Amino acid sequence: MEVILKDDVKNLGYKNDIVTVKPGYGRNYLLPQGLAILADKTNKKIVAENVRQAAHKAEKIKTAAEAVASQIGDTVLDIRAKVGETGKIFGRVTTLQLAEGLKAKGIEVDRKRISFDQEPTAAGEYTATLNLHKEVKHQVRFNVVAE
Repeated sequence: MEVILKDDVKNLGYKNDIVTVKPGYGRNYLLPQGLAILADKTNKKIVAENVRQAAHKAEKIKTAAEAVASQIGDTVLDIRAKVGETGKIFGRVTTLQLAEGLKAKGIEVDRKRISFDQEPTAAGEYTATLNLHKEVKHQVRFNVVAE
């Protein structure tokens, strides 16, 4: 089943992408949630026209995302967490803590656009991926330090 995404869907695609999904996923989740529409001939033409008209705006958004990525650069964040004697974290480090750490440095990033490459389970150095734009992804390093 082919659908056109109306919004970004994690691990599936970005807005206005035409993707092939299993019929049950499309009928029971994507369509009722308003995340997608059927990819018929008419809808494809409408989306193509919308993409053409929004190309300039999309270029500005991409440029802004690249500016944020260059502003972050090789910044290393320190995230404080309660750590036991063995070095394991009590609780967990969240994307919200990473977003707040970036905000403290003057960089606004939505926490939903952050994903961990490896889930932090102990004190040490980790990396996270910032999905700033569908063509702009940036790696940020962070240290989990004992509180």
